Amino acid sequence: MPWLTLAALPKAKTLIADRGYDSDWFRATLKKRGTEPRIAPTKSRKIPLAYDKALYQTRHKIENLFAKLKH
Repeated sequence: MPWLTLAALPKAKTLIADRGYDSDWFRATLKKRGTEPRIAPTKSRKIPLAYDKALYQTRHKIENLFAKLKH
């Protein structure tokens, strides 16, 4: 039921997510909503997509911060 997840997302210009959200249908749906996907491609993609590595590293640091705060 991924469409439920999409309906719960607030309107935004950009979505930064990890590789688990890299799929063609998800990217296409985000673009239809007017949201630019900033998602690193999975390693299994035959043709890797370009992405901002610095932005992805920043996202990862923030994710690690929240993990530390939980503990």
